[in-house]
Amino acid sequence: MPEPLRFVDASTEEHFAAMSAIHCRGWRSAYPGYVPDDYLREVTTEEHWIPFFRDDYATKRCKGILLYENDAPVACCNYGPVRSGPSPRQSEELVIDSSQYHGWGEVISLYVEPAVTSRGYGGLLLEEAVGRLKAEGYPGCTLFVLRENSGARRFYERHGFAWDGTVQKVPFPHHMVCNDLRYVRSL
Repeated sequence: MPEPLRFVDASTEEHFAAMSAIHCRGWRSAYPGYVPDDYLREVTTEEHWIPFFRDDYATKRCKGILLYENDAPVACCNYGPVRSGPSPRQSEELVIDSSQYHGWGEVISLYVEPAVTSRGYGGLLLEEAVGRLKAEGYPGCTLFVLRENSGARRFYERHGFAWDGTVQKVPFPHHMVCNDLRYVRSL
């Protein structure tokens, strides 16, 4: 990894705020037209995810990593055991069935600052998270990607992930439903 780049385990309010801001800008860059505009404008604020990251750290439900270029956070990722069952953080109606991947890990989210995409930061961060999951003993890794996000799908495929055929319906306000595809990779 080039010298000005470094990984930092998310553990402070400053880290959680940086991750939340990167998520916000990533969502607003990647999902217009796929996620309701009012949801992007009103819910996906720079502070929206801070309580979730704080709670994940406190409960050890999942871990966060930031990639810094010099002193600036440029990308972030959350990873941990595969999620299965109700997912009320996103929607009361969202239920994830990961029973066939019991014991696997998951990359729950990965976002790069829109201003610095195409520099390889996402790949560095993804491989770091996958390497950590492997070191923790997980036999494989799953992740979800929006069906219409063809760039992200190609990115994950270049990193050895393949769609397993699962389409996860993700309900949003105004009766809108997005379709996430589950990608998997053995470790």
